Amino acid sequence: MPEPCAIADALTTARPRALAALLRRFRDLDAAQDAFQEACLRALRTWPERGVPSDPLAWLVLVGRNAGTDRVRRRSRDVPLPPEDALSDVSDAESPLVERMDHATCGDDVLRLLFVCCRPELPPAHQIALALKVVCGLSVAEIARAFLVSESAMEQRITRAKRAIARAGICFEVPTAEEREMRLAAVAAALYLLFNEGHCGEAPEGGPRAGFCDEAIRLARLLVDLFPGTAELEGLLALMLLHRARAGARRDDDGALVPLEAQDRRLWDAEAIEEGLARLARVEAADASGPYVLQAAIAAEHARCADAAGCDWRRIAFLYAMLEQVQPTPVVRLNRAVAVAKTFGPQAALSLIDDLAGPLEGYLPFHDVRGALLTQLGRGAEAQRAFTTALALATGEAQAARLRRTLAGLAGETGRR
Repeated sequence: MPEPCAIADALTTARPRALAALLRRFRDLDAAQDAFQEACLRALRTWPERGVPSDPLAWLVLVGRNAGTDRVRRRSRDVPLPPEDALSDVSDAESPLVERMDHATCGDDVLRLLFVCCRPELPPAHQIALALKVVCGLSVAEIARAFLVSESAMEQRITRAKRAIARAGICFEVPTAEEREMRLAAVAAALYLLFNEGHCGEAPEGGPRAGFCDEAIRLARLLVDLFPGTAELEGLLALMLLHRARAGARRDDDGALVPLEAQDRRLWDAEAIEEGLARLARVEAADASGPYVLQAAIAAEHARCADAAGCDWRRIAFLYAMLEQVQPTPVVRLNRAVAVAKTFGPQAALSLIDDLAGPLEGYLPFHDVRGALLTQLGRGAEAQRAFTTALALATGEAQAARLRRTLAGLAGETGRR
């Protein structure tokens, strides 16, 4: 009997390609999602006993097609469903039907679905949110966290976007050269947020969500191949590779995050770093300086150092200042403050983020960084309040455990005074 986590992983991994194939079949977002959901429910009923198929993607697509087709037929005439065995038993991946599936186009199907969601008729934030929900399978809570808005507000955005797609009719073609500029930025942003959810987020049961990172990198590679010479796509892929290279050193044996400066750099993926630096060098040689290129340049400063002591924080602070000019967001300012603290001290950094308390009120890293700066300045009571707020916003156990240890350390320091 397969472990529940193995079934969950198989369903999550297959989701984007299965949903894309079902959308191509039914040409309706709601119908494709309903068909995929039905396939998942049947998988949860049958896989614990029969085992996970050798090709879960093919199984889910075939069962979803059957379920969706039956739903269409029931709407037109009242006929009973076939027996469960007839619907769910697709003879695993060896079925002749599975052999006729066009696996070669799965990758393009996923990108096609991303472009369908990122329609220029929708506001950019709605495009990206819909892509993250429909294609990437993120929950509303996860998407809301990425956009720094409430869950109810994000639910409304996604609902409105889906209604607009339904009214407009779905267009399945990859955009023409003229349409590319209107949609490509939103698709890239969706992949960036998907990668960040895998890199920084935790699964509900705890632990990293590496599958999101790998899927984002896979899709970014496809985008680079489809649109060669686009500097920001190269920068995005370089950024992902350089961050992903640190995966083996980011958590300790208990699953807790290890700060960048304390990571064992021998565990970093040298091959991923080499590729990321090479891709970055190509776009820097062309004087590209978009947001993803600048973020990749910041990641490269860390990747090039043999140890934390050799990191050029002055250059990183300069790069963040450049990034803030082209992308003036509160999160960029917060990250810049971390580099400023390393270069000019905690007071300069704290002054930089004083006006971010409003926009970043519900953003855990803001309170975490603020608490660290206050600690360095010897303002223990204020630091405790900041870390307590951060703890209340924690969504993963490893994250919460680290903050509890930090608070315990501060309490001990206060008691010794």
